[in-house]
Amino acid sequence: MKSQAQLFGSMMTHPRRHLGRTVFILPSLFTVSNIFCGYYAIISAMHEHYDFAAQAIGIAIILDMLDGRIARLTNSETGFGLQLDSLADVISFGIAPSVLAFCWGLTVLNYQLGWIAAFTFTICGAMRLARFNVQAGLFKHFVGLPIPAGGGAVAAVVHFWVEPVTSPLASGLLVAGIFLLAFLMISTFRYSSLKNLTLGRKSHFTILIIALLVALIYNYSDWTLLIIALTYAASGPVAKFYSMARHRRRSPEALRVQEAGKGN
Repeated sequence: MKSQAQLFGSMMTHPRRHLGRTVFILPSLFTVSNIFCGYYAIISAMHEHYDFAAQAIGIAIILDMLDGRIARLTNSETGFGLQLDSLADVISFGIAPSVLAFCWGLTVLNYQLGWIAAFTFTICGAMRLARFNVQAGLFKHFVGLPIPAGGGAVAAVVHFWVEPVTSPLASGLLVAGIFLLAFLMISTFRYSSLKNLTLGRKSHFTILIIALLVALIYNYSDWTLLIIALTYAASGPVAKFYSMARHRRRSPEALRVQEAGKGN
């Protein structure tokens, strides 16, 4: 017969095993929920429930941010989880937004051009994910617009207007916007990453900004989400052009300094 110490030890060992399994499964549960939101968004868009589809994509973005952070905090990152997360992103932020944009108003101007724009968005999003998986850990910033931000921009536009596009002019602008987002995803523009955002003793200002954003999204979700999505999408090109302008301004000054040094 087992002693009381052995019985107590076995009782303590089993909860630890179950806890360890739960920790490894937890990030995957968030990823599966992400896939569900993407699938729900596709079905909703096909049934002309456009705002529901946009909101589902927004929830998928939150879940996508949480699954990676939870995996890092619990030290439960696995190759399986990385591949599952990439597949989830293709569905929720590549296919779902393109289907939503296609059903919402891409085809009003021209049917063939509409589905070409939608497919271009999807394939560029997939290429962006493939590049991210290859370059993961090499940069502190994102190279190209992240696919969740691209899908979020489409969802934010739909959530803002809600009513489907009926005019050829608006449809043409939507087509141009979809092509632009697709280009930004495969571009080399640098975008800031929120992965390094941590809350410590000196993060009162960060907490205040997050609380303010939550309050604005709760009360004015249409305007707030649209401004956030478009601002982040434009931040890459704006930062690049600003850096180029500063470099051009410094070049004449550097030449003057070199010439002055040679003269001395």
